[in-house]
Amino acid sequence: METLKKGTLAGLKTTWTLGKIIFPVTLLITLLSHTPVLDWLIAVLAPAMKWIGLPGEAAIPLVLGNFLNLYAGIGGILTLDSLTVQDVFILAVMLSFSHNLFIESGVAASVGIKLWVILLVRIGLALFSAFMINLLWDGGTEKAQYGFISKPEAAPNGWGEITLTALEKASLGILQLALIVIPLMIIMQFMKDKGWLNKFSNWMAPAMKLLGMKENTSMTMAAGLTIGLAYGAGVMMQAAKEDGVSKKDLYLAFIFLVSCHAVVEDTLVFVPLGIPVLPLLIIRVVTAIVLTVLVAYVWNKLERKNRLTRKERQHETQHHTI
Repeated sequence: METLKKGTLAGLKTTWTLGKIIFPVTLLITLLSHTPVLDWLIAVLAPAMKWIGLPGEAAIPLVLGNFLNLYAGIGGILTLDSLTVQDVFILAVMLSFSHNLFIESGVAASVGIKLWVILLVRIGLALFSAFMINLLWDGGTEKAQYGFISKPEAAPNGWGEITLTALEKASLGILQLALIVIPLMIIMQFMKDKGWLNKFSNWMAPAMKLLGMKENTSMTMAAGLTIGLAYGAGVMMQAAKEDGVSKKDLYLAFIFLVSCHAVVEDTLVFVPLGIPVLPLLIIRVVTAIVLTVLVAYVWNKLERKNRLTRKERQHETQHHTI
């Protein structure tokens, strides 16, 4: 009962913390999707699409995916009949790196990560990956054939229905969050009381060391990899707080996770688009590993340099004092 109580309270607290971000953002973006704002943004971005090998109308799923979520981006792709397999694959890779930008980045910021770092990594990876795929891949010129996927719902009629739809989506988002986070917190508390978390951390230690992090970052990584940033943030916040994850390790973990989170779900959702999903998965995982290892190497090198500088200053101060 004590485990159940602690886990439920932690889940409710986390739901409240994340809900304050998810509800208003979902409400605002849903309302904006029924105004000329998104159409204007799409028109502005369309001319730039050619630099990453995409037609102008490809801006539609990119805007929808980044403003709303991955499923909205896929829905935008399904409205375009002229896309090639290469176009759809580029869009899939871009959206896998950069989607649900406002909510997921806001959640990451609530954990203590600077917002500009998250935005720079996610948008930068999306643009760089699109440029490289367009540069290196000569195939995929055949027209894309979409598989079975549910049709989008009918658009609401009038601002009354639009507002109700926005409130419904925002409320549903909080409900889904609570239904996922609270049981997860209870399970986490149970695992902690049984001592299983320590065993899991030891099992993950070699992987954490390879990525430049300490083993106490393992639960933060596991949550983000399996259930994503938005829903996994509650577990990550709790784990980071209780396990004493350092600022450096927290940054490295999130740099890895913004590149490769919800790795199974966010890969499989692209299956109905008829693109090869295994290369998509490989690109995400390899990019996350390389980027995290590189950042960890540079960070460690700067830390060593700063330590040497401080020692030299202390030695110089002692010399002048003598």
